[in-house]
Amino acid sequence: MGVSSGRATLIIMVKAPVAGRVKTRLGADIGLARSAAIFRSLTRHTIMRARRGPWRTVLAVDPVTEIGRPRPLWPASLPRVSQGAGDLGARMKTAMRAVGLGPVVIIGADAPAISAIHVRAAFERLRGHDAVFGPADDGGYWLIGLARRTPAHDLFAGVRWSSATTLDDTLRSLPPGFRVSLIETLSDIDTADDLAGMQLLTTRD
Repeated sequence: MGVSSGRATLIIMVKAPVAGRVKTRLGADIGLARSAAIFRSLTRHTIMRARRGPWRTVLAVDPVTEIGRPRPLWPASLPRVSQGAGDLGARMKTAMRAVGLGPVVIIGADAPAISAIHVRAAFERLRGHDAVFGPADDGGYWLIGLARRTPAHDLFAGVRWSSATTLDDTLRSLPPGFRVSLIETLSDIDTADDLAGMQLLTTRD
């Protein structure tokens, strides 16, 4: 793939689809049980599509909803690290530290259009950039990648999560001179309005 600064790692942030603990904004519109079922399908769909590449894929699991379950919800062949505690920024930094050195790309399971093509594009951008983002059309982002050649100690400082300024806030937290690239803007699913016009994934196991 051409990434030469260390082993490329894709981190997928996952939570067990427990009603009331995932997709609560969507759940307020359509019911918590249905929103959890949609999230389960989205996560399985994302893992299946995004892992298809030469990069290492690691699941960053939420310790509250995943650790200690009697059987794994996600493919047992994929290594796991804990997200730890804190806001989304703190949890992403914990996951990045856990996977070691080299370029890293992080995604969640909110954007049903995510594919290995997007992941490959992100790693390719990191050959000549320090950071890459996949913007979401609500002001956030569905992907962040870091080459990790240059430290970013204040990454995520002051970010207002789940807001129209999330991407802008994150960009401001990067060190001066950081070379940033943006890839395709995708839609994610946070509310019932986000479901309109989309072909929903099946919610059956």
